[in-house]
Amino acid sequence: MSSFTLPSSASTIQVNLTPDLTREQLLKFHPFSSWLSKLQHSLALQSSSSDHPFHREEYSLKSITIQSVDFFGSGDRKRIGFIKLLTSVENPKGESIPGSVFLRGGSVAILLILEPEGAGGGQWAVLTVQPRIPAGSLEMVELPAGMIDDAGTFAGAAASEIEEECGIKIPEDKLIDLTSLALKGFTSTEGERLGKAVYPSPGGSDEFIKIFAHVYKIPQGTLKDWQGRLTGLRDQGEKIALKLVKLEHLWKETRDAKALSAIALWDGLKREGKI
Repeated sequence: MSSFTLPSSASTIQVNLTPDLTREQLLKFHPFSSWLSKLQHSLALQSSSSDHPFHREEYSLKSITIQSVDFFGSGDRKRIGFIKLLTSVENPKGESIPGSVFLRGGSVAILLILEPEGAGGGQWAVLTVQPRIPAGSLEMVELPAGMIDDAGTFAGAAASEIEEECGIKIPEDKLIDLTSLALKGFTSTEGERLGKAVYPSPGGSDEFIKIFAHVYKIPQGTLKDWQGRLTGLRDQGEKIALKLVKLEHLWKETRDAKALSAIALWDGLKREGKI
């Protein structure tokens, strides 16, 4: 196992690597650098704020041990997909904070609302049904979603996911950023650093989700045509079916945290007249 040190305002941080990972690869992996920057900023708040709960017994990052790396692609296109790591974060008393981390970076989710033309059509939400082995399910019902990859922007990734999973092409500027709207004016220093996003599992992963919405008007007969239609990138192993549900029933049609967060944000913003 090779290792190197990172400079820190408090002390150096030892980073232990797996045999298949180099220092350069790790430092170029954006989820790692982003996570480290957020953590170091949060640790710095201990000394800069006298009312911080850890002000008198400050914690510091001592070491980072990379436990495993999943690579995507091959040859020239090989890149880091996910990293599992363990941190040592301690205070002068020897007390530690658990730091088992699954790094995967940011993702996007889209609340796509279909609005049939004419009176009485109501609003319908588009959900996907697909295998999710980590959840132990072959028929997980959830919002269209995907990891930030080569799209460049959150909105760009969201638009790509809609087109890939639902077959609908929507300009980026027509997407409503629910997370940014809901957290507009949020003044917490720590909150600003974390960004305007939802964190579904902060006890184990760095993943943060930007949630977008779009209202799409369709002809009345299209609803029946779309129900159960297979979509997705089949050549990449995706097997996705569409599931359409009444928007007001969305909260009880899925256990997907993205969907539940999206409908909570949508309803809250509607109540306050922001959308």
